[in-house]
Amino acid sequence: MTSRQRLLETLLFGQPDRVPLAVGGGRESTRARWYSEGLPRTVSDISEYAYRQAGGTLPWPTGGAWFGVDHRMLPMFEEKVIELRPTSQIVQDWKGNICEIGLEFSPLYLRNAIDFVTRRWIKCPVESRADWENVKWRYNPDDPARLPPQPAELGTRLRERDHVITWSFHGPFWQLREWCGFEGLCLLLIEDPAFVHEMCEFWTDYVLRLLRNGFRYVVPDEIHLSEDMAFKAHSMISPAMTREFLKPAYDAWHQALRQAGVKVFSMDSDGYVGELIPIWIESGFDVCDPMEVAAHNDLVACRREFGHAIAFRGGVDKRAMAKGGEALRAEIERIAPIVADGGYVPGCDHGVPADVSWANYVETTRLLAKVTGWL
Repeated sequence: MTSRQRLLETLLFGQPDRVPLAVGGGRESTRARWYSEGLPRTVSDISEYAYRQAGGTLPWPTGGAWFGVDHRMLPMFEEKVIELRPTSQIVQDWKGNICEIGLEFSPLYLRNAIDFVTRRWIKCPVESRADWENVKWRYNPDDPARLPPQPAELGTRLRERDHVITWSFHGPFWQLREWCGFEGLCLLLIEDPAFVHEMCEFWTDYVLRLLRNGFRYVVPDEIHLSEDMAFKAHSMISPAMTREFLKPAYDAWHQALRQAGVKVFSMDSDGYVGELIPIWIESGFDVCDPMEVAAHNDLVACRREFGHAIAFRGGVDKRAMAKGGEALRAEIERIAPIVADGGYVPGCDHGVPADVSWANYVETTRLLAKVTGWL
């Protein structure tokens, strides 16, 4: 099977030749540790190298030409340092947020997931309706810069591709939180729900137009939404609010992508998502990730409750990866029955943190390769 066929067969509860091996990647601080522990800096594909170190000999999937759709604001705000302090700095990021971060970082770290960055929010780009007017004009779905150069030619070349193409967008909760801040959004949900509905409807229509513009040239295999709308044991807003404010967007996008022929509709949220999965199933989502174990997500219990109504990615406890040894072996044994049942691509339940040694990463790769059919 091609890597494209293998992923689709797995996530849609088909019959893959083997389950994709996707342990997960490390950010800058994690890679720095791995380099100090023997990972050659010349390695371009760390996942494949770990697989080879674990004894793997099967052909490794290769990528190909990419067709992306850029949903971020254009133009962005100026990224700049506003004030340097003895142990921190006040910066403006590309979204217009003013926040405090450590001196070891730059505003670029807030644009791309280079590393795990703790920040203190000071001001958000939408704190009034006047602010909203200064933000929403930056989201023109018909801006040619949102599509690759020569999209028709590229789309034609990609029709018979062997690799997966995924388009990722912010869900309405994620996007409104970026505009208003978490506290600001939560207050608006109570104090000015009409404004929240207005912003949700704007984002729904904007993404719909982006999708339709992109579908003119290529139909991706997956539309992946990011919401990050749950704490360690509960969702950040109630299921009732989720249905009222967010579900209309999910439903509209689901209808559009199915009409276009997109096979997989997936949702990414950190935290405990058990209260939200039923809504996501109703809204047509096929997959949920990353299923953080520390947030009380239990894949065995989820499969028992939801059956084959939804597939999963992730779900391997990063804490067990850090401990290694018997804790790691027990963790892989725990999720092995779900791998065998289908509809699950196992991997780290978030970005691989820096407390995971290179040896334990290779051992995680080896153990997962055995249960997924790569060894």
